[in-house]
Amino acid sequence: MKYKHVLISFFSGIIGAIIAVLIIDSYKTSSDGEIKNQHSLVADYYLNKQHQLPATTVANPFLFSPSSSFDFTSAAEMSVPAVVHVKTQYSQPNYTLYDFIFGTSPRYSTPVLTSGSGVIVSPDGYIVTNNHVVEDAETIEVVLNNKKSYSAKLVGRDATTDIALLKVNANNLPFLNYGDSDNIKIGEWVLAIGNPFNLTSTATAGIISAKARNISIMSENMAIESFIQTDAAVNPGNSGGALVNTKGELIGINTAIASRTGSFVGYSFAIPVNIVRKVVADLVEFGEVQRAYIGIDLLDIDSDLANQLSISKIEGVYVANVLANGAGDKAGLKAGDIITAINDTKVNSVSEFLEYLSRFRPGDRVNLSVKGGRTTKNIKLTLQNKYGETSIVKSEAIDDLGAKFEVLSDYDKARYRVKAGIRVTDISQGKFLANGIKKDFIIIRVNNEFVNTVKDFQDIIKKSNGSLFIEGFYPNGSSAYYSFRL
Repeated sequence: MKYKHVLISFFSGIIGAIIAVLIIDSYKTSSDGEIKNQHSLVADYYLNKQHQLPATTVANPFLFSPSSSFDFTSAAEMSVPAVVHVKTQYSQPNYTLYDFIFGTSPRYSTPVLTSGSGVIVSPDGYIVTNNHVVEDAETIEVVLNNKKSYSAKLVGRDATTDIALLKVNANNLPFLNYGDSDNIKIGEWVLAIGNPFNLTSTATAGIISAKARNISIMSENMAIESFIQTDAAVNPGNSGGALVNTKGELIGINTAIASRTGSFVGYSFAIPVNIVRKVVADLVEFGEVQRAYIGIDLLDIDSDLANQLSISKIEGVYVANVLANGAGDKAGLKAGDIITAINDTKVNSVSEFLEYLSRFRPGDRVNLSVKGGRTTKNIKLTLQNKYGETSIVKSEAIDDLGAKFEVLSDYDKARYRVKAGIRVTDISQGKFLANGIKKDFIIIRVNNEFVNTVKDFQDIIKKSNGSLFIEGFYPNGSSAYYSFRL
């Protein structure tokens, strides 16, 4: 019996060795280094086991064929030359105890250097970046991938979308074509290109992890957060850089990361290009973004809200409030309605709804699919601007001050509990910047006269003796006073 067991073990070992040699032989490489029959062996195995695998897995050849793996070189070659390094400088006021006690503007400041990325979107020098990259900039320098440097002009910016548009005096520049962010799919491969940690022209790859993501990072009133979420590595300095598909088309502007350390730990977020192209078009044509409003407050519908309000099907967005005399009120929208689509495009979150609405201008007409009670109806309405009108909003500028202004809306007057005032919407080189006045400062009085309109401000300046004493406050509630000569 003992010898019998030995013989069985011996022959089993020989048979096993023969099988191993045959398997290894089937994987021998040819003289050009390619693996013989690897694709067919792996594919045959899975094809013969189809009944054990999900259909989507069997149908995906990239899981089984090394020769079918993605190649990002073409997309990178098209994209990298169109992504630029954006360098900015601004002055940080140094307040003294005297300034705090007497409310005077600071007499000293420290220059601060920051940097980010940008994307060339036209051959004549228009460059898209993030608003937070250039928000306080006094000077902006753009460095191309070929190391050429240009001084850039700020065309305009929009804090509600975190988009800014720059212009350099150059022609025949490499640029990226717009893709269509509506057509992207979760799982699709993408490239993130930018200048992290001042390392120029860095490309990383990942997949789209989610769409219409709201991460609540933008504090601006009426901010639009509907980010593309990816796992492509994005780090400080990537802000304003390009998110491109495998065709080399621009599908987003990299904006933020989810991190507890300040560096990339797994997820990054980009503004969809369909929002970007509308903002760019508005800034070029009007100098500011034309936001359209319906005049409603919305809530996401989740299981808790559905149970609370006895909503049978979780779909659409819930109308919590309708503002009097707004576009929605005039069209017949009611609190408690559920909007399921806008222009036949289904929406299942407030982020999706606001993203789609952001593509329209005041005066445009849209069609809403609305469920109210047991009925479903279509409501057509004309979108309004922030003043409750259907006209385009134009920003007014007073050149010597280096600032743009707008009249406070009725909503803001009620919010801040004031009867008058104008808001500083933009700051460039001029008296305001030199004296430390920031964007969003709300002017209430100038030389002891109340300011209701931009024309009021202009009239006060004309009759002044060259000295201005400006009183107002910032949205955080802090009062401020500025005194200077023109």
